Amino acid sequence: MSQAINAYYTITASSEFREKERLRAKARHDEAQALYNARKGRDIEIARNLLKMNMPHDQIVKATDLTLEEISKL
Repeated sequence: MSQAINAYYTITASSEFREKERLRAKARHDEAQALYNARKGRDIEIARNLLKMNMPHDQIVKATDLTLEEISKL
């Protein structure tokens, strides 16, 4: 067991391992940011369509994840 623990510490202490982990974390962050931006864009498009249909702003807030401020700017 102690050999396995020592091997783990040896591997995770290497600069190559740390760099790979940093790149994986960056990739996860970039993917999450892309999904957030896509959802935000979808909500804006939905809000614009609902505004064209003269739907009240408070109902648009409920239908999307946008704030009242964001909807007023559209």
